[in-house]
Amino acid sequence: MKKTYKPVSAEEAVKAIKSGDRVHIHAVACFPQILVNAMCERARRGEIEDVTIQHLHTEGYAQYVEPEFENIFNLESFFVGGNVRKATQAGRADYIPVFLSETATLIYQDICPVDVALVQISKPNQHGWVSLGTSVEATRAAIEKAKIVIAVINKYVPKAWGDAMMPLDYFDIFVEHDEPLYEAHTPCITEIDTKIGHQVASLVEDGATLQMGIGAIPNAVLAELGNHKRLGVHTEMFSDGLIPLVEKGIITGEEKMIDKRRIVASFLMGSQALYDFVDDNPMVAMMAVDYTNSIINIAKNPKVTAINSALQIDLTGQVCADSIGTLHYSGVGGQVDFISGAAKSIGGKPIIAMPSSTLKGISKIVPTLTVGAGVVTTRPEVHYIVTEYGIAYLYGKSLQKRAKALIDIAHPSYREELEKAAFERFGSHYYYISKKI
Repeated sequence: MKKTYKPVSAEEAVKAIKSGDRVHIHAVACFPQILVNAMCERARRGEIEDVTIQHLHTEGYAQYVEPEFENIFNLESFFVGGNVRKATQAGRADYIPVFLSETATLIYQDICPVDVALVQISKPNQHGWVSLGTSVEATRAAIEKAKIVIAVINKYVPKAWGDAMMPLDYFDIFVEHDEPLYEAHTPCITEIDTKIGHQVASLVEDGATLQMGIGAIPNAVLAELGNHKRLGVHTEMFSDGLIPLVEKGIITGEEKMIDKRRIVASFLMGSQALYDFVDDNPMVAMMAVDYTNSIINIAKNPKVTAINSALQIDLTGQVCADSIGTLHYSGVGGQVDFISGAAKSIGGKPIIAMPSSTLKGISKIVPTLTVGAGVVTTRPEVHYIVTEYGIAYLYGKSLQKRAKALIDIAHPSYREELEKAAFERFGSHYYYISKKI
């Protein structure tokens, strides 16, 4: 029998949250702002305390990390987004280091149990099924494990296919609230981004399966793929830059070994045009993160070309992508999942792409990582490093050869300084090695 529902107000719905509960919040563009606001109002009135919150990257006003809620709400995020970054760095919020592929595992195994899940869903179809829209990630696991699931039914949530589709039976309390999803507009692509995009695109073969994130560099790469053929996509996320390649018949997925001819992702963020593209589109499969980021699943496809970024890389190839010194800036995310999966794919290419220096002119290739910086991708996992100055292939290379290759793609203003650091670290033999390369 098809389940029916009786909607209540957001204020009434969040009364299901009790002191001491652990609350999971739907991520990225599906962040249910109306429920978050109502939950915070309850706390402001002194009705709840000691509530632990967990989520991946979210977009929107995360007011539960404001100073007034310290020791009332305790955020333990799986990824540090911009809306909770300052609070996390100040210690008012916390971060759980975890591979993105294992976030659902933490929930399924009750390591991070869920009492209440706050989510947004599409309007039910004629069969009583709804969609999680632009964000499945670990939220599907939270819905399956939660004691109570509170769902905002929003006509703007697209009806995405794949694991995003769920029967109404999984949800307990309903709020009707129509509000456009958060939009992230395409960032401006700089001359440096274009140069990096050109370098990365030169590594992409026809028939490759792509993984990329969002931002200027991924969009610059996509913009350079106009002459490629038969590309596929298996990624944790994508944005608007993918759409023109689909429309031009460049992305077809015909050479993929799993999910052939389908674009696979776990969460999305972009413009309304992206959400419209996903809506009721059988070519797009929005899947749970333990599927998209499974190293085994990633490696099944041929020529997986995984494009990720970094905050710093030292002369031996250690990649820091989650922190600036001791201050957490983002998270481990899915970088290691896809670096490892691409390395095991037949013809795969794991790529770290980044500008050679920061906007403040500080070199991102350094003698040693900043004290306290986290190593996300380790030395033996690194293959390709790309900057606007070229491509360094590190896999199978010695420490001294790695140093020379990285210095060659560093910003010219820093190469002399890096050469000196390499000499001090490795001795005069470094000069002998560097002249042979």
